[in-house]
Amino acid sequence: MIATEVKQTTRAQESTNAIERLYITMRHLLNRGFYKPSGVSGNALRSALLLLRPEIYGTIAEDKAELNGLIYVLERLPEGIEECRFINLTSDEGFSKSHLKAIVPPKRRRNCYRIDDEQMNIEITRGRSDIYDILTHLTFLFIESGKICKRVLVDGGSATIRDWDKLTEFVLSEEKNDDDREVALIHAANILGRTFDEVGDIQNKLKTPEDPDRFLNVIYWLGKLALEEETTGNKRTITFSPLLRERLGHHLHGEKWAQTIKQTLKEKGLLERPLHIISANMHSVMNSLFAKKALAKEFPESNSLKIYEALSSEKNKKLNEKVKNVAEKNGMIFMDDKSGTNIDIQIFDTAKFGKDTCCYELPENMPQEQKPVIFVMDYAFGEQAYETIDELLKPLEEDGEKYFLTVDSLSIMGKAGILEGGKGDLMIPSAHIFEGTADNYPFNNELSASDFEGNGLKVLEGTMVTVLGTSLQNKDVLKFFHESTWNVIGLEMEGVHYQKAIQSASRIRKSIKKDVKVRYAYYASDNPLETGSTLASGGLGTTGVKPTYLITDRILKQIFNS
Repeated sequence: MIATEVKQTTRAQESTNAIERLYITMRHLLNRGFYKPSGVSGNALRSALLLLRPEIYGTIAEDKAELNGLIYVLERLPEGIEECRFINLTSDEGFSKSHLKAIVPPKRRRNCYRIDDEQMNIEITRGRSDIYDILTHLTFLFIESGKICKRVLVDGGSATIRDWDKLTEFVLSEEKNDDDREVALIHAANILGRTFDEVGDIQNKLKTPEDPDRFLNVIYWLGKLALEEETTGNKRTITFSPLLRERLGHHLHGEKWAQTIKQTLKEKGLLERPLHIISANMHSVMNSLFAKKALAKEFPESNSLKIYEALSSEKNKKLNEKVKNVAEKNGMIFMDDKSGTNIDIQIFDTAKFGKDTCCYELPENMPQEQKPVIFVMDYAFGEQAYETIDELLKPLEEDGEKYFLTVDSLSIMGKAGILEGGKGDLMIPSAHIFEGTADNYPFNNELSASDFEGNGLKVLEGTMVTVLGTSLQNKDVLKFFHESTWNVIGLEMEGVHYQKAIQSASRIRKSIKKDVKVRYAYYASDNPLETGSTLASGGLGTTGVKPTYLITDRILKQIFNS
């Protein structure tokens, strides 16, 4: 028993060191301006990631290919990146004004541009967390690429195995049929060390009407570029543009974003009204406020949950449009982001809510100037949370005058990894600690576990850790956090950054009142301590609807009754 505990502790320490080495190496490479994945620096990243063996990347350290991790990564990187030998990370440098069409990954809001057959540019407008995220995913791709090369080359020479030759023949052929596709999948399965069933399943998940062979194309290009590196010396290269390195950390996008918002609030006469800031998605607050009454004809007897589940379906766009139209007629202002932060905004002026339109009621006879303004911002990403909130909470300066925001509360809701429970369960933090540092941020949370009891969901209350990247977590580190005196209940990426900005504004800059109310609540998107329950295992589906609207409801009730 004692020996086992020592072994676990040692593994957790090794993993922690690996995470630290990854981030130190990434920062060094950013300052340097470039690196080659097959060079010394690229090997350092690969070695650290293989030592860490993050749960989300499954069998990354084994000879066989990791397929679920591959899907997870491809959903967060631009389509076609596997074909590019040169990957350039840039600032917002005006590519949107060119003829190039932006490629936006389905699970990450970042603009990417295919410059030519060999180069992909990725715009970084959300800070260092975005860079770490991309480099980690690229390192995974290069590891998988190397596995393919190792299995394909014969005796370390330039000759390749028959499976690779047949796969190449299929990918490059112009006419393809289902029989040929199945044969190509059999060859791919042998190359990857996976079964035909497994590669067939991934093929079905990745295929699109435009590209029915995307999986086979990805495998071909990952192998092709690795083979060329090995046999011809044509190395892949990652570069960081000079403008990106110069601008990083200077809040350029966050400042522009916040300035536009504060000017809009001033123009609408809302700057001196009680302001309640909510970091959430772009549907739950709007739907909670208006959906039940707006859709009374469509759902005369349904409970709220049935309505929200219907609204979450892609098939019901007309229902969503109807709710949005009602919201806009009753004081909602939608601000599509133009700053580069990729954080859209909704502003709800409760003084403009029509009679019997809103599902919540303000106290009777409340003066107009005291009616709250609800400000909803879309999710930030990692360190971007500090940049945006820090800039937003500064006073607006115009014509030599300062206009301070009357912030009554800040509410942060979102998805997080849970360490004891399952998808959809709730976490109510009482403090945030920052992974890899001694920084900790205790606070008074206006929400508590008792607010959510009796809803059929498990509710945990305790400390949460803000991690440097969700794709770097492994069981040993998380188990240490969970079982140690830190009593960590979950992990996420923004909590510390939000809290740092809030405390800075309320206690140091004094730009908002010291006793500003703070609310944090998360629902579980995954449990990285359980095999098969990581983010790579798939999305929440309708499982996330109930906790999302439950948290939103509790936040809105406190705002309307404050």
